[in-house]
Amino acid sequence: MPATPPDDDQFADLFSRLPSASDQPAQPRPSTDRVSAAADADATPAPTTPPVSRRAARAASAGAPPASDAATPSTPSASSPAAATPSIDSLFAAEHDADERARIARHQRDRRKSRIAGWVIFAVILAILGGVVAGGFYVWNTYEDKIREFMGWEEPKDYVEGEATGQVDVTIVSGDTGSTISQTLYDAGVTKTPEAFYDYLIGSGQNPNFQPGVYSLQLKMTSAAALDALLDPANKQEHTAQLREGLTVAESLTILSDSLGIPLEDFQAAVADPSVYGIPVDAAVVAAAGQPLEGWLFPATYTFDPGASAQQIIQTLVDRTVQSLDAAGVPADQRLQILTTASIIQREARLEDDFYKVSRVIANRLAEPMKLQMDSTAQYGYGEMHDGTASSSQEALDDVNPWNTYVIDGLPVGPISNPGDTAIDAAMHPADGDWLYFVTWNMDTGETIFSATYAEHEKGIEQWHDWCAANDNRGC
Repeated sequence: MPATPPDDDQFADLFSRLPSASDQPAQPRPSTDRVSAAADADATPAPTTPPVSRRAARAASAGAPPASDAATPSTPSASSPAAATPSIDSLFAAEHDADERARIARHQRDRRKSRIAGWVIFAVILAILGGVVAGGFYVWNTYEDKIREFMGWEEPKDYVEGEATGQVDVTIVSGDTGSTISQTLYDAGVTKTPEAFYDYLIGSGQNPNFQPGVYSLQLKMTSAAALDALLDPANKQEHTAQLREGLTVAESLTILSDSLGIPLEDFQAAVADPSVYGIPVDAAVVAAAGQPLEGWLFPATYTFDPGASAQQIIQTLVDRTVQSLDAAGVPADQRLQILTTASIIQREARLEDDFYKVSRVIANRLAEPMKLQMDSTAQYGYGEMHDGTASSSQEALDDVNPWNTYVIDGLPVGPISNPGDTAIDAAMHPADGDWLYFVTWNMDTGETIFSATYAEHEKGIEQWHDWCAANDNRGC
């Protein structure tokens, strides 16, 4: 055993504070021996020294006062209670309380760290899921057709029997073919897809002779049921004509003639002098070989008396346009400007909510100022707006005429089509926004992307190119 106790004696200080035998109060002893008692009284008690711990002994041998001396109790007097000396239980209890407090503090720190770590992990998981969902939406919206085709999830092109409901008027004009009628039926809500009716004709090997006129059909019909309805004379309305939005004067006169049985030449003569109907004649329009009544033949379904003349019919259409302008709050001196703006909106927008956004694009471009660059105006001025495509030929874009907004500044010299109520209202009340560009990327649904910068617009054009490539450039 080493002569000097080791420095790591953890019980040295504890033992130094334990009570010793000499610390106990003296107990009187009974004595019958008077001499012995006197001797005891005269005797001087030997001083008692409390035991010193090994740590205190080391300190004393080194010449330093023992650290435990200040805490070592002196010998209690006879009058001091024995309870003043700490017990073994109280010493161990104090150390236990300290350990417990340290354990609780560590536990609380660990819980705080666990909560923080949990929230961090939760946020990371949310960010990852958000990215996955956003990426999934982008891929689906961009490549939905290809994904459906690859997975065999393609939706049926036609409605099923039994879904037909309601009633809608459909106009067939001279020169319509199975392909154009197929698009007309889809636009009217009769068939489910633009190509459903035409594919049915090809698949069934039919090439019927369609008669011009207005026919009463239902919404959500099968292609077979729609064909039967168009070939049934009972569904043809007599003395009724339907003019859809976005038509020109030339197209409108053809439909009126076919539907009402009045010679086309009568209608052409009736529109030769617009002043008859109270319409001011713009010299610039006449100089450019335009039609001053463009935009004034309101699109709607009309029923006339059998003896109505061509001039009476045109007057009815012009009066209906004035009625719409007044209802929208258009001042009389702004009618031509609003009709011109509305006619562009009618040709450019496909969905009603987008009418007001297109109107804002026109207003923002005029305020910049920057050229409108609307394809519909270039197509109208060059005479190619009836080829069924949204994009213009380079020849149309470069042609110098007072309607081509790729060449001229500001609005065209006059309207390019007959706008409806929604387009007129949109021209008066554009939506709020900073858009300067838009592109219709889905030619079937009419979904359109509006952009404030050209860089954003280029991304929309790429999406349109992808759709066209995947759909045989249908309507592109």
